[in-house]
Parts: sequence; structure tokens; C-alpha cells
Amino acid sequence: MFSAARNGIILIMWKDEGWEEYTLLDATGGERLERWGRYTLIRPDPQVIWQEPRRHAGWRSADAVYTRSASGGGSWSRHSLPASWNIAWNNFTFKVKPTGFKHTGLFPEQAANWTALSSLIRSADRPLTVLNLFAYTGAATAVCAKAGAKVTHVDAAKGMVAWARENAALNGAEGRWIVDDCSAFVEREARRGNRYDGILMDPPSYGRAPGGKAWKLEDDLYPFLKKAAELLSGNPRFFFLNAYTAGLAPSVLRYLLEAVLVPRFGGRVEAEELGLRVAATGLMLPSGAVGRWMR
Repeated sequence: MFSAARNGIILIMWKDEGWEEYTLLDATGGERLERWGRYTLIRPDPQVIWQEPRRHAGWRSADAVYTRSASGGGSWSRHSLPASWNIAWNNFTFKVKPTGFKHTGLFPEQAANWTALSSLIRSADRPLTVLNLFAYTGAATAVCAKAGAKVTHVDAAKGMVAWARENAALNGAEGRWIVDDCSAFVEREARRGNRYDGILMDPPSYGRAPGGKAWKLEDDLYPFLKKAAELLSGNPRFFFLNAYTAGLAPSVLRYLLEAVLVPRFGGRVEAEELGLRVAATGLMLPSGAVGRWMR
């Protein structure tokens, strides 16, 4: 955890942990300069609203730059970049691939959650069943599985689930792989009577289910959270809720988890910002928030 005192105010943030092959080198002018293994990338970031000088040499020699299009989306200009490559975190290996929507398939700030999840699962008095919703490329799935959990991985994008299976194979991890709309899957699991000792979810700010139904986090998260909570076992251990929507404070996530889970299961809730340390300045770049219910 990172803590800094500014004018008498204590700022607390869970930071990225365990990285040797990822570094946020610098951030200014609406962009971040990152090292991903052997390669450096420049990507836009709406949180980076300051305009400091670009002193790092990587700004002038990056292997690829993502540029937004005025009509939406964007594209990469590549100089010496392969289609994909692998990077290491602790004893794990993950596939990185620049996508058409600026992402690389990995969110480095989530390492703080991976460390916490691995500790919770390894310290349990029995093997845990874990449900990973909106599970993307499955870094958390691999971490939970290697810690000893039986993991069900659910995402509506077939390509993302295929990528997650690649990450699992790179780490000798196993899982149950589901390509499905998460809301529909949760409803069916409830009817089937399947239950889980731990749930983690990383829902998008906006989206559309395969059937065309729109998803908006501010409107749909609370009812979905209540449905997902019905899938917890009689002796659950954790529920992690991530949010990247700008303006959705950690205290909102805390309130949601306190309201939905604590009256039924007891336990405790903690919530903070996630962040990445900027190597050039030593300051922290906010990178979403997470709420953690644990019992």
C-alpha cells in the first residue's frame, strides 16, 4: 500500500506489486509511457491531465504509439513491435498483445489484487471454488488457480476467453471456461444451484450483451451485485469488485459491498484506489478502484 502526506491529508492507494518486466516510465500530456518487457509503448490516458516536460528518452524512441481517431477508436503506429509477446510477474507469465482499443490484455495495477487473492486462497482451510466474472484475459484466473482454487472463468467475448486459456496454459493452470453474457450466466447458475466460495468481477463502464441489451455501470451494477451475491456458498471467503468508471469512488464500492454482503454474511469490507507508480516522478497514477469483502 502506498501512503503519502500532502498538506496534512493522507492519501492511501493500493499499488502494483511484484513487477520486474513492467514499468510506468512517465505520464504527461494525456499519455503514459510504459515498458512492457523489451518494448516501450505510448498510450492515451484520460487521467493524465497535467502538462509536464517529457524528459524520458523513451518518448522519442517508443516501439509503438497508440493514436486516437477523431471518429472514434484509434490505431497503433508500430516501429519494432511483434504481434504479441510474453512478460513475467512474480512466477507467472502473461501474453501481451496491443489491441485496436489501446489495451494490451493486461492491467498491471491489478497485481495488488492478484497478491491479495493468492494469499486468501492459500490461507483457506479447504480448496475454494471461485467465480471470475467479466474475466477478460484471465490473469486473475491463472493466479487463483495456481493458488489452489477451482475457477470458473466467464466472459462474453470468445476471443478474450481464448486468450485467457493461453495465459492459463503458460502457467500450468486449469479452469472452467465459459463464453457467455455474465448476467445471463449468473441467473442460470442460481437456478442450477451452483455456489462459490469467492467471486471477483471487473464489470465494464458500458457494454452490450450478445442479445443487444445495454449495460451501464451506474444503473446496472447494484442489481447485478445482488444477483451475484446469491451465488455465494454458505461459508464464503471473499468478493472483489473492481471499477474503472471515472468518478466512482472507492467509498461507493465499500457502500455497495457493505449493504449487500455484510448483513447476510458478516465479514469486513475495505476499498481503495488502485495505482501505478510513475518512475520519472515517484508519484502515483490513479488506475481505478477496488472494494474487497472478506470473511
